[in-house]
Amino acid sequence: MKRNLQTGFSLIELMVAVAIVGILAAIAMPSYQSYVIRGSRAAAQTELLKLASMQEKIYLNSSAYSCTVTADYNGRSDGGLGIADRNSDDTKYQFFLDTCATNSYTLSAKPVDTKGQAGDGCLTLQENGQRRWFSADDCTGTTTNW
Repeated sequence: MKRNLQTGFSLIELMVAVAIVGILAAIAMPSYQSYVIRGSRAAAQTELLKLASMQEKIYLNSSAYSCTVTADYNGRSDGGLGIADRNSDDTKYQFFLDTCATNSYTLSAKPVDTKGQAGDGCLTLQENGQRRWFSADDCTGTTTNW
């Protein structure tokens, strides 16, 4: 007499595997999203430091800081920092010169609402090296140093 041996998965085994994958995904996604947000914030901080370095080069050449982010960079105070669209490399932040004078400036990086950074807060960097991370996207609220 011949026996029929079935191989493969039963429906119950398949459903248990799908449930386990779903639970793992539900746990992993918030952690991954938080990781991406922190990574984009770190990239914006690096770009702010690069812009501050450009400002210091401009100051050495002109004895004044540039007051525009969007104009082309020419190494002098009558030029800008060369970011025409104001966007960071990953387009999740926009750069602004909130205050500007001959011997002072405040650079800020504000999150773009549609890029997943909304609610992460605003980053600022001043000519004296003071770095702040504001709790609100419009550079208000409580601050911490970054």
